[in-house]
Amino acid sequence: MHLKLGGSLLDKIFQAGIAIKGFDGLLECIGGVLIWFIKPSAMNEFLRVAALHDLPGKYDEVIVAHLFHWTQSLANGGREFASIYLITHGLSKALLVACLWMNKLWAYPLTMVVFGVFCVYQMHRYTHTHSIFLVLLTIFDLILIYLTWREYLQKKRARDEGSKTAKGTPKPQESNA
Repeated sequence: MHLKLGGSLLDKIFQAGIAIKGFDGLLECIGGVLIWFIKPSAMNEFLRVAALHDLPGKYDEVIVAHLFHWTQSLANGGREFASIYLITHGLSKALLVACLWMNKLWAYPLTMVVFGVFCVYQMHRYTHTHSIFLVLLTIFDLILIYLTWREYLQKKRARDEGSKTAKGTPKPQESNA
């Protein structure tokens, strides 16, 4: 890890935010692989057994109904799309976060563009689902885009100052001894 662990509150929020994104990306990859290899009927059976044990909370029936509906949609042809989407979406986030942690300057603008595309897609999905979760996720992504931009400007400024210092420093004279 090359990112400094000190810094301002915004620096710490940026570091925590990309850590969350990276971890989420890894979980999405795992979920995509599981969806690819586990049959929807097996998922339905697992949910049925889990639902028999009375999930806590007053919304447990609604949650179980949505999960059953989701696994049924996977059985009706959405399985490959969901799997490929989760793997590519998760892998892109995890790789970008790894590059940010390694201070790859080119990764900052690319991350902003990719997360911006995610925001557009999430809002498109919102028009179909009206899920408040998508709105909250988009707000989180927009904050992360701002923090990435801020971090990018700091890294670029530090790099430019470092190169000016290196150019202004005279080279040591070689001795002829």
